[in-house]
Amino acid sequence: MGAQPPREERKSSFGASMKAVFWSFFGVRKRRDYDRDAASLNPVHVILAGLLGALIFVGVLILVVKLAVAQ
Repeated sequence: MGAQPPREERKSSFGASMKAVFWSFFGVRKRRDYDRDAASLNPVHVILAGLLGALIFVGVLILVVKLAVAQ
């Protein structure tokens, strides 16, 4: 039996996590990019990026509603 390749370490930055979360919110993601992210992203970064993305999304919605109902 052959030797197994060494396991890839999680080395992605917070910016890479933000990018992955943005594409997830947008709903467009290639399978190979998803697989690469699943292998390399730090789960804590993904959670923080998701929370930050949700806060930004809610803030934009509130801003749009205020602009729409402003007289």
